[in-house]
Amino acid sequence: MSITEDEITEWFARQRRLPATDFPIGIGDDMAEIQLAENVSVLVTTDMLLDGVHFDLRETTLKQVGYKAMAVSLSDCAAMATVPVAAVVSVAMPKGFGEKELKELHSGIVLAGDKFACPLVGGDITCWKNNEPFAINVAMLSRPAGNEPVKRSGAKVGDTICVTGALGGAISGRHLNFEPRVKEAIKIAQMVKLNAMIDVSDGLSSDLNRICRASGVGAVINAGQIPISQQAGKAEEPLSSALNDGEDFELLFTLAPRECQKLLSKWKGPLPITQIGTITDTKKMQIKMPDGRLHDLQARGYDHFKR
Repeated sequence: MSITEDEITEWFARQRRLPATDFPIGIGDDMAEIQLAENVSVLVTTDMLLDGVHFDLRETTLKQVGYKAMAVSLSDCAAMATVPVAAVVSVAMPKGFGEKELKELHSGIVLAGDKFACPLVGGDITCWKNNEPFAINVAMLSRPAGNEPVKRSGAKVGDTICVTGALGGAISGRHLNFEPRVKEAIKIAQMVKLNAMIDVSDGLSSDLNRICRASGVGAVINAGQIPISQQAGKAEEPLSSALNDGEDFELLFTLAPRECQKLLSKWKGPLPITQIGTITDTKKMQIKMPDGRLHDLQARGYDHFKR
């Protein structure tokens, strides 16, 4: 019987119960939190990107790859409304790669990091002997921004579900040059009380499912309110694209209705925030179509175990 990425992650978390006093946030969120001293903690995340999966070096520059690798981890910081601190990067270079390629890769890494004062402070370089593909891994540290880091597990029945930006169609190029929502996430978290948040990396359907599973709740989203990107609008099934494509790296969050109205009344700036649904007590996801019909919603975003 096959297993999903989320199921194996939950299995990992069950193997050892870490003390919450030392590890306030453990396996299963966008970042883990480690308590260093009283009122002092650090958060850590790691992401590995592979040629042929997350990018295609036949069509993508190494500068773009370096930028994306850093931006993906920066988006994890955004998902928890924390401040990026520093990163280390490890690469597995194919045969024939050398100084020129590493310098180009470095330019993309620092381009992304400099936007958020997150320097590259170290890493590792290894080389394949044969024709194995290029791989890059970023490990990033962040710190709380004055607010509590926002977890996936705090969604409450009755919460409003919101998303930033527009969804779907990122494969047309946006997945290589997106802007991590770090500044917006911190601003939102300091304006209102967020109950749960995640970045939309694997698709709205999958990432909303992660909030629901972690929080022990269900959700109903309104198909007509989902913000569909221009790229997704050109797809054969625009709604499916917005729900399942992934790599949007927008923020998906829940908060009490009163907090939502407060946020929307005060929110300024070019990045839109859209209400798309409500958290329920059903423990299942549903989608309401424009004609009023209610359907079960399956998590059909990207899963590394379903290749």
